Amino acid sequence: METDRVVIVTAASRGIGAGCAWELAAQGYRVSLLARSESIFELAEDLGGIATQGSLTRVEDLQRLVSTTLDHYGRIDAVVNSFGDPPRPDLLAISDEQWQENFEMLFLSVVRLARLVTEPMRQAGGGAIVNISACDAREPSLATPFSGTLRAAMEGFTKLYAKRYRADQIRMNAIAPFFVADSMEELAGWDVPDDLMLGRPVTYTELARVVSFLISDDAKFITGTTLKVDEAYSAAL
Repeated sequence: METDRVVIVTAASRGIGAGCAWELAAQGYRVSLLARSESIFELAEDLGGIATQGSLTRVEDLQRLVSTTLDHYGRIDAVVNSFGDPPRPDLLAISDEQWQENFEMLFLSVVRLARLVTEPMRQAGGGAIVNISACDAREPSLATPFSGTLRAAMEGFTKLYAKRYRADQIRMNAIAPFFVADSMEELAGWDVPDDLMLGRPVTYTELARVVSFLISDDAKFITGTTLKVDEAYSAAL
């Protein structure tokens, strides 16, 4: 696909973020990547894009990401808000500092980045944002306390933002997968069911193709929703 569209992908050095970066670049998107790891520069070079080394939890790093993207490409058409895996402590063993750190990563980073990209998108005539959630945001599990609380808040913000900016043709959706990995070995230590639909998890590329659909014009009437990619494991409707 030939396109001059520009997409920002966060937490892009590995996992879901890297999978989205590879897939979107292969589809012709011009990519601007953010990650804490210095390896993000090598990935950006491989994909013909640009990179910013920084943290989702730092306002100044997000500002630098957006300004660098606009300086280099002159526009922002889409954002994929991906995240690193939160820790999995016992519920009441979570410190205030851990709650705050993960709140800033899984919720406030989405709000902050939305503040930064909405006006450039509005001036360009529209845009699309996809937030990577998880299926346990609708059905909290004690094994993943941060997803069950903070990603639930993120999905609420997704709906509110979509209502507020639909007239500007800026869409925001979330995608809620179950397990995502390129091999079962990556999921060591997780309680993975033995009856996965295809006998394996969704791969990074497969999930990235769903993300690609949500930021494309094929999904232009889809906004404010969370698309579950979870093999119907979640009991929530």
